[in-house]
Amino acid sequence: MPIYTIAEYRVKPSGVDKVSRAIEEFVTYVRANEPGTRVYAAWRQQDDPARFVHFFIFEDKAAHSIHANSAEVKRFEDAYRPELDGGGVVFTDYELVAAKP
Repeated sequence: MPIYTIAEYRVKPSGVDKVSRAIEEFVTYVRANEPGTRVYAAWRQQDDPARFVHFFIFEDKAAHSIHANSAEVKRFEDAYRPELDGGGVVFTDYELVAAKP
């Protein structure tokens, strides 16, 4: 059963460019190395560029575990954590109700 997750966080204004670059590098890694990650998208809020939202769809628990335990996730966390502002990353899991593919 797929796992749908959203992660939300805010960074210091001075860290926006650094975190944006880290996201681009991380998503490139995910695309090339995580076939069980069906979707990984990251957005920056238009009216508050320091706010980020990531959306993931993992094929199953095994794919989620592979992602969560990868060395690349740790490297990405090392890049964004020092830039966090106003708390940590909030992860929320969802169940799909309806979609248009």
